Amino acid sequence: MRIAGVNLPLNKHAVIALTHVYGIGRASAESILQRAGIAQNRKISELNDAEAHAIREIIAEEYKVEGQARGEQQTAIKRLMDIGCFRGLRHRRSLPVRGQRTRTNARTRKGKRKTVAGKKKAAKK
Repeated sequence: MRIAGVNLPLNKHAVIALTHVYGIGRASAESILQRAGIAQNRKISELNDAEAHAIREIIAEEYKVEGQARGEQQTAIKRLMDIGCFRGLRHRRSLPVRGQRTRTNARTRKGKRKTVAGKKKAAKK
């Protein structure tokens, strides 16, 4: 089954499979299924065309997903960088934004280690 340009895994429960769409989390998935009248523990492969259509309609009407959600998030980050606020500066420097330590850890945000040469000792005479 394909929703918002994403192929959902057929062997997973509907509530979990819907979270594969960017912009839909667990709570949103539960809400969508409840409004469509589908049990959460049904697998995607068990859904018929009418149920799939109901899910697609609810998502299209009320949720910003995939490209639209990513674009909105990028716009929000760009705005922070443009106004020069603290969070924007942290994004610009590729450092953790929410107060985490950077002396150690933070490798996910900072990327692979860049080795800096140590200070050479003066030669003894």
